Formats: sequence, C-alpha cells, structure tokens
Amino acid sequence: MNNRSKSFWLFLAPSLLGMIVVLFIPLLTGAYYSLTDWNGIKVDQFLGLENYLRAFQDERFLNSIWFTTKFSVVAIILVNIIGLGLALLVTQKADKLNNVFRTVFFMPNLIGGIILGFIWQFIFIKAFAAIGDATGIEFFKGWLSTTGTGFWGLIILFVWQMSGYIMIIYISFINNIPDEMIEAAEIDGATAWQTFWKIKFPMLAPAFTVSLFLTLSNAFKIYDQNLALTAGGPFDSTQMVAMNIVNEAFAVRNMGYAQAKAVIFLVIIAVISVVQISITRKREVDL
Repeated sequence: MNNRSKSFWLFLAPSLLGMIVVLFIPLLTGAYYSLTDWNGIKVDQFLGLENYLRAFQDERFLNSIWFTTKFSVVAIILVNIIGLGLALLVTQKADKLNNVFRTVFFMPNLIGGIILGFIWQFIFIKAFAAIGDATGIEFFKGWLSTTGTGFWGLIILFVWQMSGYIMIIYISFINNIPDEMIEAAEIDGATAWQTFWKIKFPMLAPAFTVSLFLTLSNAFKIYDQNLALTAGGPFDSTQMVAMNIVNEAFAVRNMGYAQAKAVIFLVIIAVISVVQISITRKREVDL
C-alpha cells in the first residue's frame, strides 16, 4: 500500500467509523431485536418472523402506511411544483429584491417541525374558527377535527416548510443553464413557455432527481409535524408510520414489535427511493 492509499484511508476512517457506529451497528441490532419480544430492557423469547407476520395483519399499521403514502404522493407533487415555480420567479430578472424573496421563501425551513406544527395548529383551529365565525363560512370551521382537514392541514404545513428548501436546489441548476441558449431561443422568437419547456425543463433533470429524493424521504419519515398538528387524531386516522412505530415502542413498550415495523418501513422507503432514482437517472441519460 503506497502513501497515497494510506492517506486516503486515513481521511476516510472517521467517516467510516461514524457510519459503523451510528448506522450499521444500530441497524443490525435492531434487525435482531425485531425477531424477539424485547421490551426495551430484556429479551425473554426469540420469536422469529412472528412480529413481521403480526405487522402485516395490524390494521392500524397498514392504515398508517396507506395514509403516509397518500400524503407523500400529494406532498411531493406540490412541493416540487411550488419549489420550481418559486425558483423561476426569483431568477427571472437581475433584481435586488430577488435575494430578499429567496430568504423569505427559505425561512420556514429553518423553523423546527414541532414549532411549525403548533403554529399551524393555532392557525387552523383558532384563526380559522375566528374567520368562520366572522364570515359564517363553514369551510373555516372544524379544521383538524376530521380526517380530510387533518390530511390537508399536514399537506399545507409540509409544503410551506419544504418548498423554499427545494427552491434553492432548483435555483442552483437554473443558474447553471448557459445564457447563450436562452438568448438564442429569444432571438428565434420562442415564448417564455417554450423557452422553459424546451430548454430549461430538460436541463433540470438532475435537479428533479435530487429534489424528488429529498421530498420523498422527508415526506415518508415525517413525525414531529404530525405529532404537533394532529397527534394522529381523530381516532388515529391521520397517524403516519413514524408515529405508529414510536407509539408502539414507547407508549405500549412493545419494542421488538415496533422494531419489526421499523424494518418493514425501512425496506419500503429503500425500494421506493431506488426505483425513483433509477427512473429519474434514466430520464437524465435520455435527455
């Protein structure tokens, strides 16, 4: 091994050690505990695949997966559409206010999920109720008291938080599009829509890969916003997978079973992420 190889592994060692301690050891330990009746303190019995079979028959767990999937699909679409729209808005012209708008749009992402949840809980319950009482419009009354309004409340919160973050990613790719291509399109008489669809949109394919992955992973593993805004109510109808697992582990103290749910959840996210990346990467090559 030459000095260059030694230096490479020397600099890589801290990262590898961190990944082993923080990621791989807990993953393997959790996989083992998912096969037992671990209660957080001790293991009395090795159960094999019993926890996994039980999870696939757990109606509350399956409902939380379905609710999380619906939430993620809607949230991913809206976040990326709005994030791209904001990026196009603040990169149209060389305006000094663009930096101000970028900061304003990005700021919600700096606020913690728990705080955001309580802020929007106040808006949906108190502010909307006041508007409904003042105007007599039923639409503003009873927010977060039904599954439908709870779902859209979570969507609004997540989109408001993530759109500015995704906007920054799109801005970085838009700024790398050569000005000569845009100018050539304008000289040829292309409209703003044609310039976007024929030039900018295809060149943003790598940005879609990154943005879809980030929004997908964040949408599926959301917990703190769910806890603060609806706490899974009413009757666990807005409970997402992360909350279902946490409640199973710490409220019921059934940690072996909760760990089995977590492993299933990990596999679901991994499969969806790999499929998404492979599809979007293929699109990059085709373009």
